[in-house]
Amino acid sequence: MDAPMDSKTSTIVVAESSAAKAKEEEVVKQEESPAPFVQHTRDFGIIPIPKHLRYHPDKPFHFGLGLNIAFGFASTFIVSNLYYCQPLLIQFSHSFKVDYNAVSRIPTLIQAGYATGLLLISPLGDLLPRRPVILSTVFLSTTLSIGLAVTSNLHVFEGLSYLVGVATVTPQILIPLAADLAPPERRASAISVVLSGLLFGILIARVLSGIIAEFSSWRVVYYFSISVQTLVLLGAYLLLPDYPAKNTNVTYFAILRSMAKFAVTEPILIQAALVNLASAACFSNFWVTLTFLLGEPPYNYSTLVIGLFGLVGMAGVCFGPLVGYVIDKLVPWYASLFSIAFALVFQAVQTGAGGVSVAAVIIAAFGLDVTRQMLQVSLTTAAFSISTAARARFNAVLILGIFIGQVMGTAVGTFVFTKYGWRAAAGLNLGLGGAQLIMLLARGPHASRWRWYGYEGGVEWRRSRAKPVPGTEAANAAAVAQAEANPGATELTAPEMKRGEDTASSMAKDSMLGVELCPVRSRGG
Repeated sequence: MDAPMDSKTSTIVVAESSAAKAKEEEVVKQEESPAPFVQHTRDFGIIPIPKHLRYHPDKPFHFGLGLNIAFGFASTFIVSNLYYCQPLLIQFSHSFKVDYNAVSRIPTLIQAGYATGLLLISPLGDLLPRRPVILSTVFLSTTLSIGLAVTSNLHVFEGLSYLVGVATVTPQILIPLAADLAPPERRASAISVVLSGLLFGILIARVLSGIIAEFSSWRVVYYFSISVQTLVLLGAYLLLPDYPAKNTNVTYFAILRSMAKFAVTEPILIQAALVNLASAACFSNFWVTLTFLLGEPPYNYSTLVIGLFGLVGMAGVCFGPLVGYVIDKLVPWYASLFSIAFALVFQAVQTGAGGVSVAAVIIAAFGLDVTRQMLQVSLTTAAFSISTAARARFNAVLILGIFIGQVMGTAVGTFVFTKYGWRAAAGLNLGLGGAQLIMLLARGPHASRWRWYGYEGGVEWRRSRAKPVPGTEAANAAAVAQAEANPGATELTAPEMKRGEDTASSMAKDSMLGVELCPVRSRGG
């Protein structure tokens, strides 16, 4: 039999037990506590990030109108890289001593490079911190443009054109970033400002290129491009806030696979992409065939006068911020419906009188620009509502749809115009507008995320009063918050059970696709 412990021994044992328990609790506490925040202070591990731009979770960066406009400015002068070459083809043929057929490959190569960048680079916005990605793409496009300005070899120029196209995806990284940083009530406005800059760049690039080349040389156009891109690079370094990566649990190839899955499994995204495709086809058909229409009787306008019609398009782009403000007040589906309906009205004006009255052409050009921009912003806003963590991939799918639509609209529209005339080409746009309307009406404004067609959830048109679409990130977050706030609730109504099933289903599918429910927010203003 063991001898009984005296009081001194008992005290030592109790003290040792208490100390061991305290140590164990401290270890558990350390394991459960999050890792201490380590601030990122250098770009690429070398270049210091300005202190006021460094990310800290307790001090979110202010995303105001000034930074939003800077995003738009950057988009203008980066996307211009894709269009500087178009008025310069004749000068290229003389400079490189080749025929027109040889230099006609240059616009095709730069657009092919852009498509490659959309597929392979823009999804990096969902995987890596956006600041270093944007600095890298702007630096690459600027550096490669130097080669375009100095080379005397056509094949080198073609190869560099392709690579410049690959690197010219900065605006497609900025658009999802603006959506992430802006508060929900200003999201459409933020997107519209960046998109206005992008569209303005598409329109002004041809004008600037033609004017500069007319009075100097095509090489000066690329020197100008290098200059403005250098300003964009400097501005990005001084203004672009450093935010952490949105997804840390997936690989690059998993990001690409999930983008392909989104393109065939997300009804909201697919509806937006298809409507965007048809709308882009209308837009490109109108502007390409407008050149033929105005160059023939009864107008017989010169190339310079035809080029000035681009100013009408620029006027329409200036309405971008107002368009975004309107969309912020509406459920995106209704903003899309409104824009398609009015686009049909303007296209009807063009179909009826475009060949006999220049006033009809101007009205149609202005109206189609405004409604096209409104439709793209509303569709993008709807797609971005699915998940914060996958917005770069959603945007890539939408832009690829637009790219395909532009190619289709140019090819089919040109064929129809040359074979059947201007009214048939305008009628084609009416048909494409009707197709947009059918695709939009097939799926209602409040249909759940995984529903392919039909209507549910009422017809509320004001965003402030509408509930989040079931299955989207906002609805999932609201459901989780409600469950945490009422852990003891046991009796659920049928609609609540359905919302719970939608939440569980969408969160499970998002997990398989590498989407985290962990958005990074800024202080909007």
